[in-house]
Amino acid sequence: MEAQSAVTDKKKMLANYVPIYVMLPLGIVSNDNVLLDKDGLKKQLLKLKEAGIDGVMSDVWWGIVESPGPKQYDWSAYRSLVELVKECGLKLQAIMSFHQCGGNVGDEVYIPIPQWVLDIGETDPDIFYTNRAGNRNKEYLTLGVDHQAIFNGRTAIQIYSDYMKSFREVMSDLIEAGVIIDIEVGLGAAGELRYPSYPQSQGWVFPGIGEFQCYDKYLKAAFKEAATKAGHPEWELPDNAGEYNDTPESTEFFGINGTYLTVKGKFFLTWYSNMLLCHGDDTLDEANKAFLGCELKLAAKVSGIHWWYKSDSHAAELTAGYYNLNDRDGYRPIARMLSRHDRAILNFTCLEMRDSEQDAAAKSGPQELVQQVLSGGWREHIEVAGENALSRYDSDAYNQMLLNARPNGVTEEGRPQMHTVTYLRSSDDLFEEENFELFKIFVKKMHADQEYCSDPKMYGQELGPLQRSKPKIPIDDLLDATERLEPFPWDEETDMKVDG
Repeated sequence: MEAQSAVTDKKKMLANYVPIYVMLPLGIVSNDNVLLDKDGLKKQLLKLKEAGIDGVMSDVWWGIVESPGPKQYDWSAYRSLVELVKECGLKLQAIMSFHQCGGNVGDEVYIPIPQWVLDIGETDPDIFYTNRAGNRNKEYLTLGVDHQAIFNGRTAIQIYSDYMKSFREVMSDLIEAGVIIDIEVGLGAAGELRYPSYPQSQGWVFPGIGEFQCYDKYLKAAFKEAATKAGHPEWELPDNAGEYNDTPESTEFFGINGTYLTVKGKFFLTWYSNMLLCHGDDTLDEANKAFLGCELKLAAKVSGIHWWYKSDSHAAELTAGYYNLNDRDGYRPIARMLSRHDRAILNFTCLEMRDSEQDAAAKSGPQELVQQVLSGGWREHIEVAGENALSRYDSDAYNQMLLNARPNGVTEEGRPQMHTVTYLRSSDDLFEEENFELFKIFVKKMHADQEYCSDPKMYGQELGPLQRSKPKIPIDDLLDATERLEPFPWDEETDMKVDG
């Protein structure tokens, strides 16, 4: 009887097992495409394996792989990396990183997008996101060129598609071997589905509201066309939304009774956020085609913009393309869009943050934001994953991540529960003895006190071949998901604390 009860308990606890991955350092492959310090990396991977983690996550930089010229791919360094991950008995989440590294929080290295693309930008600078003052952001191509065949005859979407197809071709044996289990598709700055509204490279500092990034000629033309179609050819893009480091109330657009509440303001914000939805949808459709039949999952990352969340206008979210207000959900439409792509996962950030740690002046609400976004994903019947936004090694951060991974603690069915958690990131600090000991406990608690489990079937995450995406969801159906619903209930604290 006791043996039977132990089996039942183990089964129940495995239902609550959340796989944990660790983000590898940004610069493990050099700009000239060499896997650096392979022995040191192997030691790092084996040490992480010893902590019981399920795998690692790594950027696969477009700016390195396709740097020689259009369709000239060199995957050799990344093949070596994936083979090393396999040798160490780990799995890999690979990020298709179509953005520049450098210019965002935590960027320690500089990896630009391919030079041949930057060269096209010399003659046509409008291929880059642009703010109202005309400053160009070379981190990522504007979604305005998604369907413009101006890159040696290819569109931006075709560039992303060709890159992913080539990755699949070169890595097919390692995908079949179950080493690469997840493809996170880069969709904007920092790999996130957003506009680059708060670039440090242009002087933004926390908690500035950021700026709209739709003043390149392609997006200007798209807005003019949309406004004309709506019977308002006289409408222009906003000219009263302030600058990067303003506060909401200091601007006409986001202030009390601001432009964002007018018919014209609502039209602009709907257009701006819908363009981002379409960009994500189109790129994921190509990813689905590229990896069709592979036993892996696709993921899209959404940024945790928690500052000004508790102010009426949610200004920092709006400039990034998340049209989220107290009476309008800006995230559930993203989840609904993802729901048509077979087993696509919404990956969210700032899992470690608590409201009490934030400066009150920034009106931050990371806890409420996480609850809203994860609940929206579960309501749309998709899986959600997450990661911490900033490097942390303390029990408060770990306990908050554990709470968000299992909002109601350990349950009979293991629901609601995150699909995976990725810890940011592997570093010398993490491996300091005291930090690493606590991290090992954190891994064990994510695993619901179970040992590492190599078979995802045991915890309900069996991988089947990727099926073709369902037909495109009409924009009106996506926008039905803007209705604000109460988030799922969240416990006050986790029942699996790292500090007991």
